[in-house]
Amino acid sequence: MRPERRPSARALVRRAPHLVVYWLGDRLVFENYLTGARYTAEPEALGILAYFNDWRDPARIAADFPHYQPASLTRAVDKLLRATLLERTNGRRPTARAGDGWTSWHPAAGLLHFSTKDLTYDHPERVTRALRALSRRKPRPAPIKRYRRAPQVELPAPRADGEFARVLLDRRTWRRFARRPVSLAALSTLLGLSARVQHWADVADVGRLPLKTYPSGGAQHPLEVYVVARRVSGLPAGLYHYASDAHTLERLKKGATARQIARYLPTQDWYGAAAALIVITAVFPRMQWKYRFPRAYRAVLTEAGHLCQNLCLTATWLGLAPFCSLALADSAIERDLGIDGVSESVLYAAGVGARPADTDWAPWPTRQRRIRRVPNTRLS
Repeated sequence: MRPERRPSARALVRRAPHLVVYWLGDRLVFENYLTGARYTAEPEALGILAYFNDWRDPARIAADFPHYQPASLTRAVDKLLRATLLERTNGRRPTARAGDGWTSWHPAAGLLHFSTKDLTYDHPERVTRALRALSRRKPRPAPIKRYRRAPQVELPAPRADGEFARVLLDRRTWRRFARRPVSLAALSTLLGLSARVQHWADVADVGRLPLKTYPSGGAQHPLEVYVVARRVSGLPAGLYHYASDAHTLERLKKGATARQIARYLPTQDWYGAAAALIVITAVFPRMQWKYRFPRAYRAVLTEAGHLCQNLCLTATWLGLAPFCSLALADSAIERDLGIDGVSESVLYAAGVGARPADTDWAPWPTRQRRIRRVPNTRLS
C-alpha cells in the first residue's frame, strides 16, 4: 500500500510589511520600498490591502467582499502579489528576514534609503547643459547667506600656518591620476588612521564598544570598509574587506580593473584610473539594536561623512589624490561584496591615486576649470 499523502498546507497571503501609499499629483501610488516596486492603482485596492493585514487564506476573500465578483477579486489579489504589494507563504509563517530589522525605522528611513538606491545617472555633459538652461530660467540660489543689517564683528585672520591647516586647505576632489602605484604603506596608513579601532570601551551590561578617530552615535560604529585594490605596490589586485580590529585586509576576490571601478561609479569613467577605491557600507542592525526610531538613520549617514572626510584628509596629508562620490551602482557593488543590500548596504565611496606630476591642483579630466584660489592667510 502507498502511504496516505497528507494535504499540502494552503498558501497564505498578507500585505507587504514595507509598503507605503501616497498621492503623486492625481495618482495614488503604492510602493514596496524594499523591493523597489512602485505602482499606481485605484483607491479600491486599499480595501484589499487592509483585508490582508495579517496572514489570511485568499480563497476566503470572496465571502468578505460580497459586492465584488469572486473572479475579479482573484485577479486583483494575483495582480497585487505580482506587484509585491502582497506576499505569499506556503501555509507556514516565514522566519525573520533581513528586512524585518527595518520595521522600527518604517516608513521614513526605509523609504528614503531603499527608494534612492540604483538611480539612473545622466551623463555629466547633459547635466551641465540642463543646468545652464535652468540657470537662464531660474537663477541659482545664493551660495552664501548674509545678514547685511546685523552688527558686524570683524574677526582676526585665522591661523593658516602648520601642517594641519595645510592639509585642510589642500583637500580637493581629484579626477586625474598618475599611472604609478600607491604604496601598501600609504594604504595601510590611510586605513589605519581613518577607520581602525583605536581603543575599546567596556560598558556594563552592554559589552565592548569600539572607538575610532571619527564619532559614532552611541559608539555603535555601523560602518564597514572594503577596498578595490587595482594598483597598490605589494598588494595583489583584488577586492578586500578591511578588518578594523586587526588592521588586516581580507581578500574576497582576486583581480580588479579600471572598468570595474567605472562600473561601480556610473558616468564617472575618470575614476577608473585611480589606484584604489574604498567602499563604505553600513551594517544597520548595529544601529537599529539601540536606536529604534527613524532619526537614527541620519546618524548613520552623518557617520559615513565623518569617515569619508577622514579618508580624504589623510590621503591629502600623504600627498595622494583623493576623491569621493555618492553616485553609486548600489546593487552591483553589493553583489560583488556578497552583502544583501538590506541588513548591510553600500552608502558612500572614496578613492585614491597618485597625483599627476604636471599640477599641484585638482584638475577636471578634460579641461582645467577656472578656480579662484583664496589666499591661505585670509579667508573672507
